[in-house]
Amino acid sequence: MKKFLNPRLLLIVSMSIFGTIGLFVRNIPVSSGELALYRAALAVVLIGIFLLITKQKIPFASIKKEIPLLFISGAALGINWILLFESYKHTTVSVATLSYYFAPVIVTVVCPILFKEKLTAKQIICFVMSTLGIVLITGIGDMGSGSNFKGILFGLGAAVFYATVVILNKFIKNVDAIHRTFWQFLSCVIVLIPYVMLTGGVTLKNMDGTGWVNLLIVGLIHTGLTYCMYFSSVKELPGHKAAILSYIDPLVAILVSVTILKETMTPWQIIGGILILGFTLWNEISPKSKTKK
Repeated sequence: MKKFLNPRLLLIVSMSIFGTIGLFVRNIPVSSGELALYRAALAVVLIGIFLLITKQKIPFASIKKEIPLLFISGAALGINWILLFESYKHTTVSVATLSYYFAPVIVTVVCPILFKEKLTAKQIICFVMSTLGIVLITGIGDMGSGSNFKGILFGLGAAVFYATVVILNKFIKNVDAIHRTFWQFLSCVIVLIPYVMLTGGVTLKNMDGTGWVNLLIVGLIHTGLTYCMYFSSVKELPGHKAAILSYIDPLVAILVSVTILKETMTPWQIIGGILILGFTLWNEISPKSKTKK
């Protein structure tokens, strides 16, 4: 793929596509668990085809020791998706996305504990200011209760499990990114099948044409195709450039929420969003963060 498209363009396109997922999820009338299962299954099929076409064989012998971690991280990824989709149901796409983007802050705080890294003054500032951003997003007065607050909690829960995936990936040393994603999606399918069967079962027969189109877009485009584009681009770009471009995702999500879905944000939530995105970006592109990766 990199032979035909500029890696930076690929990353910009993939991040822009990621940012629109909330718009399509809103039009799929199935449970969050069921949607996460179908998303993972469709992605497994598409990424499997991609690996076959590009002749990227999975080195089973060298990764067999990593399979338990791949399975656990895949399960965490599935839970992460369920919570994020639930967040979309209870609050606006912009607020759900901003709550979800607290994940890098969680990683920043947990990694020094797990990997015995020193927490720098800059990281502490980023943590405090991003946390303040979350406080502002939860709202002041009556905004801090009801369905909106529940949606924020789901978004933060999704952030915790996404941070778990990121941290577990640091322990997975011998698996290429695209192979790791394939196995994590496959593990996600294995974990979610019994969960869906126990919590309502398959309800695809109740979906209309609009639901089917949106489901295929989320599974094939937002997950399968876009992850292939993402991994084809990030391996060709310096870490700091990839970090900067990754923030196209939440910015597009906010634009979609405000302009297409006509969802509103309070001034305090806008300030909170700026704090979260601004300080997590500052932390991501700092020289010390780059040397640790």
